[in-house]
Amino acid sequence: MALVNIHYLNLQNNYLFADVAKKVNAFKVIHPKADVISLGIGDVTQPLAPAVVEAMHKAADEMATAEGFRGYGPEQGYTFLREAILKNDFLPRGIHLDIDEVFINDGAKSDTGNFQELLHWDNFIGVTDPIYPVYIDSNVMIGRCGTYHDGRWTNVRYMPITAENGFVPPLPVGHPVDVIYLCYPNNPTGTVITKQELRKWVNYALKNDALILFDAAYQAYIRDKDIPHSIYEIRGARKCAIEFHSYSKTAGFTGVRCGYTIVPKDVTVSTFEGERLPLNQLWLRRQCTKFNGTSYISQRAAEATYTPEGKQQIQTTIDYYMDNAHRLLTRLRALGYEVYGGENAPYIWMRTPDGMGSWQFFEALLYGANVVCTPGVGFGPSGEGYVRFTAFSSHEKTEEALSRIENWTKQH
Repeated sequence: MALVNIHYLNLQNNYLFADVAKKVNAFKVIHPKADVISLGIGDVTQPLAPAVVEAMHKAADEMATAEGFRGYGPEQGYTFLREAILKNDFLPRGIHLDIDEVFINDGAKSDTGNFQELLHWDNFIGVTDPIYPVYIDSNVMIGRCGTYHDGRWTNVRYMPITAENGFVPPLPVGHPVDVIYLCYPNNPTGTVITKQELRKWVNYALKNDALILFDAAYQAYIRDKDIPHSIYEIRGARKCAIEFHSYSKTAGFTGVRCGYTIVPKDVTVSTFEGERLPLNQLWLRRQCTKFNGTSYISQRAAEATYTPEGKQQIQTTIDYYMDNAHRLLTRLRALGYEVYGGENAPYIWMRTPDGMGSWQFFEALLYGANVVCTPGVGFGPSGEGYVRFTAFSSHEKTEEALSRIENWTKQH
């Protein structure tokens, strides 16, 4: 008899964005003529940069010849892309890494979900709250989170980031946590963390022998020169932190699929007997067993983002989305809403008016203005009373959505 992994049965209903899609589809069935504008799911809308498209065409042409054809690639990624990452993403910030500390993947979501496989099931995790759902759900799947009660998992330390604490996560008190998830710029709140505050987390991890899993998927959107783009800008982070990067939002690769993970050789974990083992070698072993590598065409596309033309074109697209973020931020504030983020990230985090619940506001906005947002409570208990808007739509759709929200707001 094949028995199910019972931990999967503990997952709460559907994935957040599947729930959003289900409710939107139900609305469209009832109102088939409604023109729904989505500012909910964070998918990009602008086309790939010309330099990226050219690189993909060239790579496809290579694959069409006997001399240029490539089969299985290296599981950790091709040297040409890993060298480009070191040269462009880290050296300019004074960060020195070895090439075998860089692992190319098919997007940050995969690695942020899979990396916890390397850790014992009863490690105690701490998460900023609200948080990207994959961090929690992937730990639920292995049985690490305990039981679900009143919107919380019993074996998870929630560290709230709300307007009341300035969206600065408090360090854990009491029983230390073993694994810490940080995402900055933050999804979903769109807020950032200073070097001073990030240094507190690195110091905590070093003092308590904890591991930080740092998601830097939105670092390209940072405008403030004093905000860190990488946790490795902080002294000592090489000993306690893994960092995840993505080209999905940086270069519009949500459909191309490519990203990378940094696993420094200095990061170690312990056995019950006290032996220290390097995570770099464990992750390499895992990848060689379970991952056949990112496609050659996708990696050539990612390499093109580091060319002079690619950098300029991608920055233009990032500026386009950040212009949307500025429009959302200023217009929603002018309407009297309490909003955050949008200055160093492509997300706007808005408090719902009059104490409305997140899902209640989501449905009111959908039915009243035909605009989709994401309920904040779907990102964690501290997200209740907030919703998230994304800046990844077109200028025209963003303006239309704001006009609808303005008219709807004035009617209420």
